[in-house]
Amino acid sequence: MSKHLVIVESPAKGKTIEKYLGPDYQVMASYGHVRDLVPKEGAVDPENGFRMKYDVIERSEKQIEAIAKALKKSDDLILATDPDREGEAISWHLYEVLRDRGLLDDRGVHRVVFHEITKKAIQQAIEEPRDLAKPLIDAQQARRALDYLVGFNLSPLLWRKIKRGLSAGRVQSPALRMICERENEIEAFVPREYWTLDAKVERQEQPFTARLTYLDGNKLDQFDLNSAELAHDAQKRLTEAANGELRVAKVEKKQRRRNPAAPFTTSTLQQEASRKLGFTASRTMRTAQQLYEGIDLGSGAIGLITYMRTDSVALAGEAIGEIRGLIEERYGANNVPDSPRQYKTKSKNAQEAHEAIRPTSVRRLPNEVRARLSSDQARLYDLIWKRTVACQMIHATFDTVAADLVPGDSRHQFRATGSTLVDPGFIAVYQEGRDDAQDDDEDKRLPEMAEGDTVQLEEVTADQHFTEPPPRYTEASLVKTLEEYGIGRPSTYASIISTLQSREYVEMDGKRFIPTDTGRIVNSFLTQHFDRYVDYDFTAKLEDELDAISRGEKDWVPVLEDFWGDFRDRVKEKEENVTRAEAVQSRELGPDPQSGRPVSVRLGRFGPIVQIGTKDDEEKPRFAGLLPGQKMDKITLDEALELFKLPRDLGETPEGEPVMVNIGRFGPYVKYGSKYASLGPDDDVWTIELPRALEIVAEKKKKDAERFIKSFDEEGIQVLNGRYGPYVTDGNKNAKIPKETDPKSLTLEQCQELIAAAPERKGRGRKGAAKSTGKSSGKTASKSSTAKKTTTKKAATTKKAASKTGTKKATAKKTSTSKKAPAKKASTAKSGSAKSGSGDSRLSAQPSGDRGSE
Repeated sequence: MSKHLVIVESPAKGKTIEKYLGPDYQVMASYGHVRDLVPKEGAVDPENGFRMKYDVIERSEKQIEAIAKALKKSDDLILATDPDREGEAISWHLYEVLRDRGLLDDRGVHRVVFHEITKKAIQQAIEEPRDLAKPLIDAQQARRALDYLVGFNLSPLLWRKIKRGLSAGRVQSPALRMICERENEIEAFVPREYWTLDAKVERQEQPFTARLTYLDGNKLDQFDLNSAELAHDAQKRLTEAANGELRVAKVEKKQRRRNPAAPFTTSTLQQEASRKLGFTASRTMRTAQQLYEGIDLGSGAIGLITYMRTDSVALAGEAIGEIRGLIEERYGANNVPDSPRQYKTKSKNAQEAHEAIRPTSVRRLPNEVRARLSSDQARLYDLIWKRTVACQMIHATFDTVAADLVPGDSRHQFRATGSTLVDPGFIAVYQEGRDDAQDDDEDKRLPEMAEGDTVQLEEVTADQHFTEPPPRYTEASLVKTLEEYGIGRPSTYASIISTLQSREYVEMDGKRFIPTDTGRIVNSFLTQHFDRYVDYDFTAKLEDELDAISRGEKDWVPVLEDFWGDFRDRVKEKEENVTRAEAVQSRELGPDPQSGRPVSVRLGRFGPIVQIGTKDDEEKPRFAGLLPGQKMDKITLDEALELFKLPRDLGETPEGEPVMVNIGRFGPYVKYGSKYASLGPDDDVWTIELPRALEIVAEKKKKDAERFIKSFDEEGIQVLNGRYGPYVTDGNKNAKIPKETDPKSLTLEQCQELIAAAPERKGRGRKGAAKSTGKSSGKTASKSSTAKKTTTKKAATTKKAASKTGTKKATAKKTSTSKKAPAKKASTAKSGSAKSGSGDSRLSAQPSGDRGSE
């Protein structure tokens, strides 16, 4: 019998931790959150102190039963979920569920935290248990309640006023606003012309370039030469004045230092992995999670990096010592600074991990562990290792040179600049990436020159330029901007970006975000009618208040009260006063020449559409979808009328099926009989002819044949090959086929059994819903109340909750404790929430699931 039951979040890390702790410990996983708000209205009750009703998440019920069974055979419970706000909430929820089932009355309960999965860190955590942290639980509850209140009020309003399937969120919506505002800036941007003049010169057979900085004794501003006429006139005069050579009027030599960047936080890791590796934020976090939870290097699994959700840039003293020792061995003592570099953490987030992301040991060199890692793991580990080592190295040193060159007439002046890397310092290991190309003189050498020397002038060139609009956001630059504004938290950014894409609010142009018509309409609606709640400063202030709650400086209920009153009134007022036509930004383009009825463009159920007529006409309105690339605010009457010439009949297939082309919800397509095939990217719906359409049809039939395994037509059941392997479907539910089963051998009865056992399909954006199990149904929570402390070396637990939740403190109860985890009680709160992680709202209250779906 195991004396101690340890609960972590994921089974991957559980195996590693169990190995470190030995046979007296059994480690099990919670698989993320175990409870969430009931997925219906009233889960958060503002009229009763924001009490929150919870149910066990359906997918968690079996695991809770397994944990409960194991707990009956154990002396105590050790909660070892992740060391942040969400991890604290998971521990609290599990504690509540197990306590309510009467399983903790005679057992000690301990909370332990660790920031890396190494033997030393795990064993030290077990020796230093603490209480459940009430401020962190309160902060998580406040965050979850806010997200629920926003989601359950704004999202349905968007459904009624614009279209179903939309969502608004406390962080999601300001992020969308940033992308839309940037697009507005780009569209409003008016390019300005300007010219630059460069002297192509040579000295001692070494060519270089100098830029004109003074003309006629006046310093040149960017737009002083704003036409070809002015530029070519200056070019002519300079060429004549120089007469083939320029004189060196002044030489300035300086030494410049550049210091290494701080070690990675969650945000900076996402940004740098995007720039250097091309990773999305979610790909970065998924890979970092794998490196943290443990990789088998041949002698068992071990965590390769520290906890990857952190705002801190601090490094443990022990880690710094190891890094400095490695630098001295590999790069020489001259690359080790006299004293360790200390980096100051800007964030005030007390709940986050207290150390930067670093290798658990820099002695595990990237090239030595690469063979045991996947490609993504190896590349990310290499990035983290290099950044960590570089942050403790000496600065890079450059010699910089600037030379002023003048023609015979000294009223004109050119300047040449260059830089030489004298001592690479940290650059020998690592150099930061950049979002956009920038002029850089670091590797640009100039020949030796002294005042009074002359250089040979080859020519003076005149180059035309136009100012450029601000660039669209990349994932890296969006994450950086969100962090600079203090909106959201780094651990939430991946899910925010994912939601913007899944809601079809944005699309990608290369690696940059472009708002869709739907995204711009939603943003316009929110900024016009809920401006305060998508305001950057308001959102950042709310984040600060949540952080203050996590530090124990504020009570969570007053924060919610301050938010709720005005928000509730605003939602009610907009529900009554904003029309759907106003919300979807219906725009009349003009009359239809044939019928005289109005032609308009608006957002429809499946996207932007043009419409002839109105619903009040005797004749029904006609509709047509916009082509890819067409925009609601740009489409003209003539372009809209062209769309009504579809569908185009092209002829028949050899089997006699009618063939036509049209535009649908997912873009242009060919229809043959009752089936559909998308047009290729180079196909034009207006010009495509039958032969090309038949090629597309043939390709689609071939793919369908490869996908098809067998079917039971009368029952509407098919066995198909899918992206993740063979599966059974009845059109409503999909069921995986066990690996040991031959899909071709499945009988109708077996297919029906698989479908019956398969989970119901979830709606878009839903990751699973809480389900009433009868064991924790309707559980409510209000203000957190902490149990009184017991005597030393006893773990406090609270009495089994009554059916009606109150705010009184529960009575402490003495329980047995283990030798390994002595001394401390587990403080518990009567409030809490499911793990939201995303800091954002969805279509309804729903669990965010495991860490991978934050």
